[in-house]
Amino acid sequence: MTTDPPPDWVLPRRQQIGRRLRELREDRGLTQIQLAERAGMDHKTVHRIEYAISDPSLSMLLGLADAIGVPLAELVRQDPQADQP
Repeated sequence: MTTDPPPDWVLPRRQQIGRRLRELREDRGLTQIQLAERAGMDHKTVHRIEYAISDPSLSMLLGLADAIGVPLAELVRQDPQADQP
C-alpha cells in the first residue's frame, strides 16, 4: 500500500461525484438514511461519499447508482463546467 498523496485532481473529482450523488438523491426525495438502506450500507458512508471525506469503492458506487435508479456512468459523469487538471 502506497503512502504517496493522491494526484491533485483526485479530491476535486471526488467532490464532484459527491455533489452529483447528493443532487440525484435529493431529486428522488430520499434522505441519506433511505438511500443507505436501499444500497445496503450505513448512512454515514453515504454522508462521507457526498462530502468527499472518503473514497468510495466501485461496488459502493454501483450499489448507490442502482439504489437511485441510474446507470453508474450517470452518477460519475464528469461535469464539463468543472475545472480540468
